[in-house]
Amino acid sequence: MTGELSPIDKAKFVAAKKSVEFVEDGMRVGLGTGSTAAWMVRCLGELVREDGLKIRGVPTSTRTAALAREVGIEVISLDEARWLDVTIDGADEFDAEFNLIKGGGGALLQEKIVATASDRMIVISDVSKEVENLGAFPLPVEVIPFGWQTSKALVEEMLDSMDVLGQSSTLRMNGDSPFFTDEGNHIIDLHLTRIGNPRQLAMVLNQIPGVVENGLFIDICDTVIVGFGDGRVQVRDINDDSVEEDKLEFVDSDNLFTDLGD
Repeated sequence: MTGELSPIDKAKFVAAKKSVEFVEDGMRVGLGTGSTAAWMVRCLGELVREDGLKIRGVPTSTRTAALAREVGIEVISLDEARWLDVTIDGADEFDAEFNLIKGGGGALLQEKIVATASDRMIVISDVSKEVENLGAFPLPVEVIPFGWQTSKALVEEMLDSMDVLGQSSTLRMNGDSPFFTDEGNHIIDLHLTRIGNPRQLAMVLNQIPGVVENGLFIDICDTVIVGFGDGRVQVRDINDDSVEEDKLEFVDSDNLFTDLGD
């Protein structure tokens, strides 16, 4: 292990470690994108290599696909899988009703398609992502490059009639150039501070020409697994309104801690 994990990395790790307990032999599993999801992919890979777990994974980005193959998970497309047993992914924010903001890593379109095509969506998170109201984290909106400035102006105009505190938006950049998603689209980040009605905003955003998808995940997440820096982990399920708590121990020699590039 290269150095001690920070409390936030410990929290992400225990949430990811707990989440793979929900994966069973023969399952088709949606593999999320981002730093917490990367822990989960590594934990799954360990189960595949060391315990003989047989699963097929559908990744939500090219970088998740590369990591999954690297750790020994069989990767298939969503078209091959058709439907998934479970998707496990991170979130940038979640509220008490398990509404999410996702897309900080730029993979919101594939993430939403994969999560929606699953019997169950499990979100893994550290406690810092839990909020009373969504919106402090910028809301990503994926737009096609053609006419993106017009799309951006239409989005800003629409925000006048929405229950939000802020109304500014920025084109996401990658250095000096616009950021491109895996589908070749741009992302406009909306700086809203607080979103009063996430369901309404999600519906209205997707009516704007040029908008492909937005980062509000409404009525998609079933379970949130929240990790804490001391190794505690909570499993919260919205369907039966239950909360279970567990504590996971750390093994300093755990090979998951090596070569973490995410």
